[in-house]
Amino acid sequence: MKSKAAVLRGVGIDWEVTEVELDPPRAGEVLVKMAYAGICHSDEHFYTGDSVPPAEMEDMMRAAGVRVPEWFPMLGGHEGSGIVEEVGEGVTSLKPGDHVAISFFPACGSCRWCVTGYTYLCDVGADIYDKAMTTDGTRRRHLGDEDLMAMMQVGTFSEYVVASERSLVKVHDWISLEAASLVSCGVTTGFGSGSVAAGTQVGDTVVVIGVGGIGMNAVQGAKAAGAKHIVAVDPNDFKREIAPTFGATHTAVDASAAVELVKEITWGVMADRVVLAPGVVPPDLVMVAMMLLRKGGTCVLTGMAKVTDMTIPLILTDMVSSCKTLKGVLYGEMNPREAMPRLLSMYEAGSIKLDELVTQKYKLDDINEAMKDLRAGKNIRGVIAFE
Repeated sequence: MKSKAAVLRGVGIDWEVTEVELDPPRAGEVLVKMAYAGICHSDEHFYTGDSVPPAEMEDMMRAAGVRVPEWFPMLGGHEGSGIVEEVGEGVTSLKPGDHVAISFFPACGSCRWCVTGYTYLCDVGADIYDKAMTTDGTRRRHLGDEDLMAMMQVGTFSEYVVASERSLVKVHDWISLEAASLVSCGVTTGFGSGSVAAGTQVGDTVVVIGVGGIGMNAVQGAKAAGAKHIVAVDPNDFKREIAPTFGATHTAVDASAAVELVKEITWGVMADRVVLAPGVVPPDLVMVAMMLLRKGGTCVLTGMAKVTDMTIPLILTDMVSSCKTLKGVLYGEMNPREAMPRLLSMYEAGSIKLDELVTQKYKLDDINEAMKDLRAGKNIRGVIAFE
């Protein structure tokens, strides 16, 4: 079938809104008519090239036996919601008319990681940047005579999505589809980073560096976990001003300023948890984040770094003598099939804010404007509205 969609042809090239061809759903697959798609920095990383290895790095990867994806052309988008139009053979969890949120990680439910509760580490995740479907290994998303890589096996910058049943989570039809679109990635990843992954406890001091679509929800996660002090760090005036409405108790313009602030409010003990969630994590920022930690504290690395940044400065003696932890985090260490409905239930109860996260809505034709606003820090979360 034909679908209007946004395609990225390469690094530094504007998104092209065009008509793509999607083959109908086969066994284990579902066709979804999209309602909303979130504008997330993960897609921007491909425009800037931060997530695309340079040619010489790709050659090294191949020499080491690592399979290098064919990045472009790429059907963008990995966050969103919609309504099921058609299901393929063997699909049992969904039927036409069901409302769904998109999970950017297709969890198989049977690998070692899934069966032990770590679905965010599912082995199927190794194929999220493959042009082939995870279901049967065939390529069935096309632009003319070219095959498309669909961002994280979904490609939500499209009027229609054909994806594995594993990539879709059913939500109650009385929940706003706009709200449901947000728990696909940004809310779940951020909330989990500020609570579950960080190990936040009642009375903790938590510092969140970068309070955009991920970081603002890390603030909400820390608040829900019972943090006493929540310091939102961002150079953007608008984001600092709005952060207290999501639970921040203090704000700082940068990490260096936060060091003095945290020292003051904790009487020199320093922060229990630090969450790194800027759009791009510069290596030097990690060392400052570790300086913000108390003895035995945990720093959560949620934001993405440039693929070429392979080393960071660390004071190793401080890590050892102060027993500090630096950990990488995916999906906020939350399991989407459980976390998405739970977060939406909290939204219904007024425990977390979702509607207030959306600061701008765009049409699909305005995708490049939406990305420019993301770069400029104008939005907490921008969304594409298909209706």
